[in-house]
Amino acid sequence: MSLTDVVLVLFIVLLLLYTIYDQGIMPRRHGKTLLQVPLQRRSKVDNIIFIGLIMILIYNNVSQHGPVITTTLLMALIVVAVYLSWIRTPQLLLKNQGLFFANVWINYDRIKSMNLSEDGILVIQLEQRNLLIRVRKLDDLEKIHHVMLENQ
Repeated sequence: MSLTDVVLVLFIVLLLLYTIYDQGIMPRRHGKTLLQVPLQRRSKVDNIIFIGLIMILIYNNVSQHGPVITTTLLMALIVVAVYLSWIRTPQLLLKNQGLFFANVWINYDRIKSMNLSEDGILVIQLEQRNLLIRVRKLDDLEKIHHVMLENQ
């Protein structure tokens, strides 16, 4: 295996570990999940560019008769990237003592204020930054508000 193949295997393993953490471990951390809200996806343009660049690498490897293992690893990287960008749904997990947003744990006592913007974005102000939570369905905002009021 070349250094390129080792790096590709490392990235694939890291992305798979992230997926396991995001889908399996995070919902079980910090107690029972009271509410799980699907969020809007971010722009897919970055992922399309990433997949396009990998496809260029595959084409280059095949046209220069490169190792088959490198081509296979690049295709596996595309599969993982497609899963993470199009199949997996970003989630907001509300627990008894806090919430998970963007895979980061935030205690409820860190929240200074909550506001709702005109376009349906929930703005949660922390000590030093604001969280912008874009839910898929506006009805979920009421559920979030209810769960947060019960647990603060």
